[in-house]
Amino acid sequence: MTTIALALSLALSAPLIFLQAASAGFDPAGVKLPPGFKATPYVTGAKFHEGQRGIPAVVSMAFHGDGTLYLARTANRLREIYGQSAARIYRIPPGGASLTPRTEEKYLFGPALDDPDELGVNRQGTVFVSTSHPAGYGSVYRLSSDGKPSLFAGGPAASGKPLFKDPEGIAFDGDGNVYVIDNDLGVVVKIDPQGKVLNPRWLSGVGRGRTLTFDPKGDLWIGSDGPHDAEHIDRYGEIIRLQLSTGKREQVYSGALPSGMSFSPGGNLFVAQRRAHKLFVLTADGKRVEFASFTGRSALRTLAFAPVTEATRRLGIAGALFVMVFPMLDYPVREIIRISGPFDDFVSGAARTGTP
Repeated sequence: MTTIALALSLALSAPLIFLQAASAGFDPAGVKLPPGFKATPYVTGAKFHEGQRGIPAVVSMAFHGDGTLYLARTANRLREIYGQSAARIYRIPPGGASLTPRTEEKYLFGPALDDPDELGVNRQGTVFVSTSHPAGYGSVYRLSSDGKPSLFAGGPAASGKPLFKDPEGIAFDGDGNVYVIDNDLGVVVKIDPQGKVLNPRWLSGVGRGRTLTFDPKGDLWIGSDGPHDAEHIDRYGEIIRLQLSTGKREQVYSGALPSGMSFSPGGNLFVAQRRAHKLFVLTADGKRVEFASFTGRSALRTLAFAPVTEATRRLGIAGALFVMVFPMLDYPVREIIRISGPFDDFVSGAARTGTP
């Protein structure tokens, strides 16, 4: 394992040079990667909070096929730090960015939404955002190409219980159906492409569901923080796989609180284990392979692989891994780093040799 000194990297592109001169934030010397991998800054900022380097506390990200990166903030941090519960999401152009309060406006997309927690982008490039309202209901919005939101599902219930209370992760199957996991209700809701609710309890018993994603075969993988009555610590987390073709459900892994999951181009599931400050991999048969650790003052929140498209190939980011990082115990600011290297070759080699 080698320590990657991001701030000293000579590979920084022009828009990201600002990071070298900015004040202390996330600790780049605390990222440990396997040999053959390199990490560089991708999204950063300055002057948003007490001299710390980074942008306001975003918690989720999703890629468009053209390489555009969308980032969402959460009301939990907004209320603690900025005294507000609504925010606009960021739209970062291909190539990354360095933001300041003066330049922030050109990276904002759409109007402010209540607690815009999780993002999803479907195959057509449409952005979906899950939100939670202080009144106790949740919503999923669909954004037009110019950022105009329209209610896709949920919202306040005229009578009875609302469809969502705390919707989080969003995923899409091959037919365009939308799946939303609700942390408070412990269910996955299935919705058709037009917004019709097909099943409000399509999958239940997932506990404090946080994230979900489809693998290349069409199976749904679900990350949960464990039962609602369990402590919020790593040993109660779990990852579940549901085979849509057969309905078979199995617990693939337990012990991790998965704050983010994303499949590599070769079909290996990379998982952000926030509380243990680790990034590990689950192979198709459920074998865990250690990949990266975040030590010192460094912590991670979530991750996403850039899609492999003609546009992302031209940009040189196809199949690269993007990780949201922040200074430990200093939540107001975050940065996005890009990790490049032979991900699937590393996983197959580690699995073959039995490397943990």
